[in-house]
Amino acid sequence: MKKLLIILVIVVFFTACKDEAPKNYVSISGKITNPVSDSLVIRDTKNKVLKTIRLDADGTFSDSLMVEKGQYSISDGGEYARLFLYPNSDLVMNLDAEKFDETITFSGFGSAENNYTINKLLLQEQIFENPDDLYGLPKEAFTKALDSVKTTFESLLEQQENLDVDFIQKDLEDTEGLFSYLAKRYDDIAKLNTLIGKASPEFINYENHDGSTTSLKDLKGKYVYIDVWATWCRPCLAEIPALKELENELGEKMHFVSISVDKEDKHEAWKEMVTEKELKGVQLYADNNWESKFVRDFGINGIPRFILIDPEGKVVKPDASRPSNPKTKELLSTLLN
Repeated sequence: MKKLLIILVIVVFFTACKDEAPKNYVSISGKITNPVSDSLVIRDTKNKVLKTIRLDADGTFSDSLMVEKGQYSISDGGEYARLFLYPNSDLVMNLDAEKFDETITFSGFGSAENNYTINKLLLQEQIFENPDDLYGLPKEAFTKALDSVKTTFESLLEQQENLDVDFIQKDLEDTEGLFSYLAKRYDDIAKLNTLIGKASPEFINYENHDGSTTSLKDLKGKYVYIDVWATWCRPCLAEIPALKELENELGEKMHFVSISVDKEDKHEAWKEMVTEKELKGVQLYADNNWESKFVRDFGINGIPRFILIDPEGKVVKPDASRPSNPKTKELLSTLLN
């Protein structure tokens, strides 16, 4: 009888533990081909690291974490992808890190929202691959074209099935925000384009990572390709490999300048990142982050931002294409030749 009571107590104890165990765990597994690093990092929307998942030697991984329903991101040390996670998801993710967005796929419970997000991103990249073509239209034609693109986005969402209702609401808000931003940006770009062919706004005596100071006038005589970035900006970091490739090929013929708008409390983080990532070119620290005169004069309110200036110090492109865009290399090579 005593043994029976002990057994019953044990059964009740473990049953109670099972009932009280957290039910908001997410399982995530898969395989990364050609990984950039030895681990995956999951972050929340405030860029806080929630989980670091080690890859096995063959690139496979499997782990779990406790989350609330919502948006997250996952990165392999290079590029990153948005994730929508909710309790009890069992997500399988596979990708080739050399072609990140183009190859990433999700399966398992919780995959519908994430596959939709990737498809939307690829559509967005396709449509806005050459934004100059869109922003070069007269205002009325631009508005009509933008409305047509928005309809395409809405149709993509309508084709989806079994999406979480909160995800749908957030996606609708994101799409509305995106197109409101694009519409407003037309006027901003029109204003920026008045700088083309004119003497560039200058930066003076910015702190150089090598301990000296640098002004824009010091760089006259060569084309100058400027990257305005920050250590916390993940899209900025994603451009670094492509930027390094451009520097390796064209760095003898022109100046590559990176200007950090990190705030004062990130100054040391900037110095360390430049060293750790072996960033080349001219590495500068803006004198007053976002409030720096150079930053304001170019109307910079989002990063990364790229600017192209000619050997005489005149503006060629106040909002140049990113290093990862093949047209950037094409343009620079043409100018240099």
